[in-house]
Amino acid sequence: MATRKSTIYDLAKLADVSASTVSAILNGTWKERRIAAKTVEKVQQLAAEQRYTLNRQASGLRTSKSGLIGMLIPLHDNRFFSSMAQTFETLARARGLYPIVVSTLRDPALEVQTVSALISYRIESLLVVGATDPDAVSRLCASHDVAHVNVDLPGTLASSVISDNYWGAQQLTACLVAHSQPQRAARRNKLYFLGGVASDYATRRRIDGFTDTLAAEFGPVDPAQIVACGYEAHLAEAAARALYQRLGGLPRALFVNSTIALEGVTRFLKTLPDAELARSTFGCFDWDPFAAYLSFPLWMVRQDIEGLLGGAFEILDAGSYAEGRVVEIKPALLSM
Repeated sequence: MATRKSTIYDLAKLADVSASTVSAILNGTWKERRIAAKTVEKVQQLAAEQRYTLNRQASGLRTSKSGLIGMLIPLHDNRFFSSMAQTFETLARARGLYPIVVSTLRDPALEVQTVSALISYRIESLLVVGATDPDAVSRLCASHDVAHVNVDLPGTLASSVISDNYWGAQQLTACLVAHSQPQRAARRNKLYFLGGVASDYATRRRIDGFTDTLAAEFGPVDPAQIVACGYEAHLAEAAARALYQRLGGLPRALFVNSTIALEGVTRFLKTLPDAELARSTFGCFDWDPFAAYLSFPLWMVRQDIEGLLGGAFEILDAGSYAEGRVVEIKPALLSM
C-alpha cells in the first residue's frame, strides 16, 4: 500500500519548530527571517529523510508567489537559443527563481497555448524570446497580471530588449566589401543576402542595414541580391545552389542571415573546389565557434546574449515591463 506523504506539519513536529519556520526554510526565505543555520540544517535533513517535496502550486496559491519564471524560445537547435536558455537559467537562479524553458517551434498558436499552460502553473514572470506574435502573448500575460519582456524580437505592448540588427548588418556588410575582391563578371561582382523571411523584424532590419550600406558604396541594390529563402538549412542549401547556377559561380561576397542558414550554405560549398571558395568572401549574422574550422574565411556577428538577458531582467526587476520601450544591444563583429 502507498504510504502517506509527509506534510509541512509533520516536519515541524519532528524538528520541534513552527510550520511557518519549516515553510521559510524550504522556500528559501529563511535568511530574511533570521532563522539559525543549525535549525535550517536540521529541517533540510529531515525533509530529505522524509522525502518531502514542496508543493509549489499549493504554496503559490497561499502566498501568490510561486518562484517560477518562464522563457519561450522558438527552437533549441542552434547555439544562440541554447545559450540564451542557459544564461537565462543562471540569471533566474541568482534571483532565487526557478526557471522553465519551453520551445514553441515558431508557431504563434503554440506560443499562446504554452503561455496559458505556464500561467496555470502560476509563473510570476516570462521572457518572450523570438516570438512569432509577441503581442498575442502580451495580451494573455496582461490579462493575468504576469510580468513579461520581449527579447530578440520586439512587440508593441511590452518592453523589448533586442540586438541592434541594423547596426550589426552595416558592420558586417562594410567588412565584406572591404575584404572581398572584385569579380570580372558584372553579375558576380555583387554582394548577396541569403536566409530568413523578409517580413520578420530581425531579417528586415538586417536587409535594411545590408542594402543601405551597399547603396552608399555602389548605388541602388538589385532586388535579386536579396534571397530571403526561409530559416531551414535545406532551404538555404537549395538557395545557395540556385544562386551559384544563376550567376555562373559564387558572388563577390555572401551575407548569410543565421547559423542555421549557414549550415545549409556550407553543405553546398563543400561540393566546390577550395580555389573557387577563396575567390569569395562570406559573412554570417550569428556566431558559432566551430565555424573557425571551416575551409573558407568567414566573418561573424556575435549577439550579446548576456547583454540582452541582463537588460530584460533589469526591466523585470524595475517593474517597467509595461512601458513598451525598445532597448537595442549592439553585437560584436568577429573574424573566424
